[in-house]
Amino acid sequence: MEEDVKKILEYLVDDPGREGLAETPRRVKESLSFLTSGYRADVDEVMSGSVFEEEYDEMVIVRDIGLYSLCEHHILPFFGKCHIAYIPKGKIIGLSKIPRVVEIFSRRLQVQERLTSEIAKCLMSYLQPHGVAVTIEALHLCMAMRGVEEGDATIITSSMLGAFREDSKTRMEFLDLVR
Repeated sequence: MEEDVKKILEYLVDDPGREGLAETPRRVKESLSFLTSGYRADVDEVMSGSVFEEEYDEMVIVRDIGLYSLCEHHILPFFGKCHIAYIPKGKIIGLSKIPRVVEIFSRRLQVQERLTSEIAKCLMSYLQPHGVAVTIEALHLCMAMRGVEEGDATIITSSMLGAFREDSKTRMEFLDLVR
């Protein structure tokens, strides 16, 4: 990868050998490896030992989970907040695992729509709750820095599964609480 980054620098800048760029190929390799670490993360390992039997059956919400991802179309960052709720059906999860699930899926080349859906489906699969709701609000640098150059546009996506999809009152309660 470092050789490829050197070629890109040769194409982009007038002096790719200057001091400030000497370590850039290595840094880009390390950075991209970290930013795509979700491909090498094991969801089963993260969730192992984190789901517990519990008769609680009211909505559980984790709000304002920070997320950072890379747009798969331009490999530019998008970032924002993720809000997640689930209604347990005999199983709860260690709350720190919810942001870990967000991190795993966001540390991949992504589109926000798929990211939202992957998080919801993952939690639905592991917890088998009455329902899962996920919303993401993000700013995309591919829109802010290039193209339409719309720096203030926030993209909002949602995935509603189970009770959140079937019952509008449940969905509205979630949306009101994360607003």
